[in-house]
Amino acid sequence: MSPPVFFGLLPLSVSDLWSWAIRLCLLWALVKALKLYRTWRQLVKALSPFEGPKRHWLFGNALEFLENGNDLEILVRYAEQYPYAYPMWLGNFFAGLTICHPDYAKAILSRQDPKDDFAYHCVTPWIGKGLLVLSGEKWFQHRRLLTPGFHYDILKPYVRLMSDCVSVMLDKWERLIPDQNPVELFHHVSLMTLDTIMKCVFSYQNNCQLDNESDYIKAVYDLSRLVDYRYFCLPYHNDLIFYLSPHGFRFRRAMKIAHEHTDKVIKERKQSLKEELELEKIQKKRHLDFLDILLCAKDENGQGLSDEDLRAEVDTFMFEGHDTTASGISWILYCLAKHPEHQTKCREEIREVLGKRTTVEWEDLGKLPYTTMCIKEGLRLYPPVPEVARQLKEPITFCDGRSLPKGTTVLLCIYAINRCPDIWKDPEVFDPLRFSPENVSKRHSHAFLPFSAGGRNCIGQNFAMNEMKTAIALILQKFELHPDPEREPVKRAILVLRSLNGIHLNLKKIDCDKPNNI
Repeated sequence: MSPPVFFGLLPLSVSDLWSWAIRLCLLWALVKALKLYRTWRQLVKALSPFEGPKRHWLFGNALEFLENGNDLEILVRYAEQYPYAYPMWLGNFFAGLTICHPDYAKAILSRQDPKDDFAYHCVTPWIGKGLLVLSGEKWFQHRRLLTPGFHYDILKPYVRLMSDCVSVMLDKWERLIPDQNPVELFHHVSLMTLDTIMKCVFSYQNNCQLDNESDYIKAVYDLSRLVDYRYFCLPYHNDLIFYLSPHGFRFRRAMKIAHEHTDKVIKERKQSLKEELELEKIQKKRHLDFLDILLCAKDENGQGLSDEDLRAEVDTFMFEGHDTTASGISWILYCLAKHPEHQTKCREEIREVLGKRTTVEWEDLGKLPYTTMCIKEGLRLYPPVPEVARQLKEPITFCDGRSLPKGTTVLLCIYAINRCPDIWKDPEVFDPLRFSPENVSKRHSHAFLPFSAGGRNCIGQNFAMNEMKTAIALILQKFELHPDPEREPVKRAILVLRSLNGIHLNLKKIDCDKPNNI
């Protein structure tokens, strides 16, 4: 058999082929090693102005974060040792500057830097390029088009929908507590916020709190869990590894169901809007939902969102709107259970406003100042989004003269900023009076960041606050909350602040005819 000939050149033997293959592999490895070395040198140089914790020669600081509930406390401890900011290394070739002071946070959040891809890579296949991950001119366009959807006239009718969804959950709890107490709240609250979002986004009437067998509901739940799992499993950040894994298969299957559902609803609503010649007719038929706003939104050139953009914004709102709010409500309830004196004051205020009504109206929301202060203090201690990441598109120089170059990853540790000892006296103490008007007026503008700040702040923060006020008011009206000393929640910081072991509280039904039961 003749030896192979390549491109008409001299024939090569099999041993020559192996030799060339090995050389090419070695050359590839050398090029890769040089690129990694260059990356390492760039990171070391960029972060050299900042002192930080010692790191392992191979794993960096990654081994310190063991998902045992201490991850966030480690970040707070480092914030005390290295005020303002410190480098954090995950291995030797990925590092960023962790910001833990309001002055530095203000410098970053006053800019329009894009989100860092590492943090949001896991969720983008599901939610697409929506407002959460967009940057640049397209982000500005979407933000302008979506802002009218969060005007108070649009939000008003949602409060009644929120009340209805909370009432379903409370009826469930009333049936549960004779046999199952303490109750793990996060699961129930998450279903309730998902029910609310479905009604407010799609006007979709479903029974997900009582019967969550809907394919779409299960798909959204699966996607949320799989995003969390992928985020913490570093090998799964590689698309090919995740694609070939069983988790990747489940993710794609759930994503297909979710996307098909969203596409179907958008298509049906578009047809419905064509039949309704004027927007006023839609309003007479039913309240405007988020999808109506998106479909009717037009820029100055009369251009609306494409079908792909519509799906991305709907899926983004579904992801952001139910998980984050569920986290906020659950941790606030935990705080109130731990501090019964504040729970009592909230309940007295709620009873004064609602009387024996079992629904909350729009006008009630502004009459709950103490309850609102307790909600904000709960969000300070347990921010639903504990960290956000940015990638600098331009160099920056901070107030103390230290600088970072373009391309550096910056991690704003909201959990630590909300506990900054320069701003907050006794930061671990639950004290709602921190949010009295006089105290707020004297505080740093970027000391409290549960919804981020600046131009890229959370567009849905008023929606979220309305839902939290509604839920807390109706829950405290009907139940006393007491902690379960045997099952303290173990914090876990992923994209959303959760508990590894759930949030368990003892619930006691209140006799509404008695002035107070605590």
